[in-house]
This record gives sequence, structure tokens and C-alpha cells, in this order.
Amino acid sequence: MNKSTVSSTPILRGTLIWSAAVAAVLALIAAGIGFAVAGTNGLWSGLIGVLLSFLFLGITAASILFANRWFGDPLYVPIFFGIVLGGWLVKLGVFVVLMIVLRGQPWVAPQVFFISIVAGVIFSLVVDAQVVMRMRLPNVSDIELPSQAPDEDAS
Repeated sequence: MNKSTVSSTPILRGTLIWSAAVAAVLALIAAGIGFAVAGTNGLWSGLIGVLLSFLFLGITAASILFANRWFGDPLYVPIFFGIVLGGWLVKLGVFVVLMIVLRGQPWVAPQVFFISIVAGVIFSLVVDAQVVMRMRLPNVSDIELPSQAPDEDAS
């Protein structure tokens, strides 16, 4: 593996850090509102909904960060897409299994669970947009131009 860094790495790290902070605050809010609306079941539904939204949205950024470790390797592109696609497939499979398992649980308050997932996704997208808008990234990056060879025809 080459130790070169990709210019998107700070953006992805910032996204994960800010998303975790926002998810923690949103989890407290969702738990409080869930408890006020549906008691203990609402508290757990709000917490799990926010946690799942952060987990599923964070998998993509984390898989890209992990795949960027192979930047500079001749097989970087297939490794990158294999890892990112694998993360998406794992995310899809885990999501389907969790929804089937949680569907009939008596302790899940469906409305609180749904609203906390939607709120988690919306706030995560807001964080992503803010991080990307505030980061300074050149229009052309991670590129090395070939050095200009002296013109052999000019004699």
C-alpha cells in the first residue's frame, strides 16, 4: 500500500466527526421526545432510529476512507469500488434483516422510530453539505502531470 493521501480524506473525516456529534445530540432529543410521547418504548425507538441512521450513513464514508488506503496502488480503482460496493451490499443486507427483526417487536413505537430515522438522515445530509461547502478542495486534485520533455524537433 502506498502512504499517499487522497484530498477527499479530510472531508470524509470531518463528515464522520460532525455526523457523530450531531447524531449524539439528536439521539438525546429523539429519546426525550420519544419518552414524552410513548414512554420507555418511545425512548428506545428514538435512540435506535438515530443510531441506525448514523450507522448506515456512516458506512459509506468509512468504507471510502478505508478504500483510500490503497491510493497509488495499480489496483486502486477495482479495490476502491469493491470495498465501497461491498459496504453498500452489507448495509442493504443488514437494513433488511433489522427491519424484519424490528417489525413486530412490541417495544418499538413505529412512529417515533420512523421519525427519528428520517430526522437522522436529514441532519446527516445537512452536515455532509456543510462540511463539503466549507472544505477547500482544488478543482483538480490527486493528479500528477507528466514532466515536459525537451522538444527534440527543435534544433
